[in-house]
Formats: sequence, C-alpha cells, structure tokens
Amino acid sequence: MTVITLIGYRGSGKSSVAAPLAGHCGFDWIDADDEIERVAGQSITEIFAGAGEPHFRQLEREVMQRLLAQDKLVIAAGGGAILNAETRQEMQQAGPVIWLKADAEALAQRINSDATTGSRRPALTASSSQLEEIRTLLAQRAPLYRDAATLTIETADKTVSEIVAEIIAALDSDA
Repeated sequence: MTVITLIGYRGSGKSSVAAPLAGHCGFDWIDADDEIERVAGQSITEIFAGAGEPHFRQLEREVMQRLLAQDKLVIAAGGGAILNAETRQEMQQAGPVIWLKADAEALAQRINSDATTGSRRPALTASSSQLEEIRTLLAQRAPLYRDAATLTIETADKTVSEIVAEIIAALDSDA
C-alpha cells in the first residue's frame, strides 16, 4: 500500500485523523485542501468567488493526481474530490480509500464547532440552512463515497483515537 486516502463530507474527521494515522503507519500526510490553497495562493472561498467551482474542481483534480502518485502518504481529500471519476479510480489504484462517514446532524455540529471551516469553505448549494445543504450534498455524494471506498468507518460518536484504531485494525486484518 502506498497511499491511504481519507474521503468523506466536510467535518467527517479527515484532517483530524490523517496525522495520527500517518504517524502509526510511518507515512507523511497532507490535507488536499491546504495543498490546493498553497498551489493557488488563495483560500478555497477566494477561488470559488474569483474563478468559480469548475476552476476549483480542476485545481483539485490536478492536486489529487499529483498526491496519489506519491508513496507512503495519507491524504485527507476534500469532500468533493470523489466527484471526479478518474480521481476515484486513481484513489483505489493508489491504496486503501477510507470513507469517514457521519450523519448530517453530526457533521453540522462539527462544522459549527470548527472556527476555520466557515471562513475557508464556501456554501455549495443555495440551501436556506447549513443542515439542508449537508443533507442535499450527502444524498448526492453518498453513492460516490460508497463506490470509491474500500473501507467505511462510522465516525459520529467516536474520538479521533477510536477512529484511527478502527482503521488500523481493519488495514491490519486486510494485510
């Protein structure tokens, strides 16, 4: 296994889980959204405002393609990285793809408790409420997460340590 990709909706725990999981595996780790911002020299919100979602998705595709070609890396993928079929396929070819799954209410609570999420992440629908947006996007993306994932971990009522331990146990049993 060369690359472990963490997928899931915003707030599912990808960025929080990536570092301790990488440490256990002796891998490096990266947050793909941070890398997109570094490459673009702008926040994701600024990219969306200035060039639109299609431009952001193209940057995301390019960054993910480069990251998935590396070795011994844990990637905290952006929530929408699975929208691109080629990216999903490359994730699976690179190594385990782990869907960190939580219900809309748990995601909304986590997003609201993270001070950086609101300022860095734009609204993606015209929904009147955050919870409605999460439900809408989860309904659209769940089949793609399911299709891409080689392992699904429910995260709603678990600590980061519990999630990492569950991932490690599952990966070890597959080895």
